[in-house]
Amino acid sequence: MNTLDAIRNRRSIRKYRKGIDIPMEDIRTMLEAAMLAPSARNCRPWEFTVIRDREKLNRIMDISPYTKMMETASLAIVVCGRPVSKEGQSQDFWQQDCGAAIENLLLAALELGYGTCWCGLYPSEDRYKLMQELIDTDAIPMAVIAVGEADEEPARRGFYDEAKVRFI
Repeated sequence: MNTLDAIRNRRSIRKYRKGIDIPMEDIRTMLEAAMLAPSARNCRPWEFTVIRDREKLNRIMDISPYTKMMETASLAIVVCGRPVSKEGQSQDFWQQDCGAAIENLLLAALELGYGTCWCGLYPSEDRYKLMQELIDTDAIPMAVIAVGEADEEPARRGFYDEAKVRFI
């Protein structure tokens, strides 16, 4: 699949086939793609937590009302950011860096045959604080990504809108 086809074919999947085990090799490929994203000053302010434990996947649904797809997802990947590096440097662009990593992850998952759904956590403090507790981190959980084998084929929602473009 070429890049433009992947971008055009990516969908937010909210229904997955139950009981599908995603091989560790595929998980590592998705995470590698995420970590190949550009980041400001190459600071790479991201961290990832892979959750396969059904009890914790169920807990995610309690943390955020927009994650009901975790009921059938094979796993979740929590993408966290660090606004300050270990050296004490401010990472002012950590949200943008993590967003780029997430999009790479979504496209890699599609290439591997999986569906995904990006569910935001940050800046909703009540949600990201509860996720910090669940995964035991002091990094800021920006989003949780549901991953699994799609059990639906939603229609395309995105489109090119010339009205939103200015040429100077």
